[in-house]
Amino acid sequence: MSKAKFWLQVAVFIVCFLLIVYGQKNIGYTGLALQVVGLAGLLSLLWRYNKNYQ
Repeated sequence: MSKAKFWLQVAVFIVCFLLIVYGQKNIGYTGLALQVVGLAGLLSLLWRYNKNYQ
């Protein structure tokens, strides 16, 4: 894996994690939507990682 892809994945992980934390602080549908988007991002990173080892 190139360094650019690695740092891009690290940046996406941090952004998705921050979306989940920020969404938890907001009560309502906007907070829930932020958490779902963050969770979808983390799951896509996990899927992409596991795809290489099938």
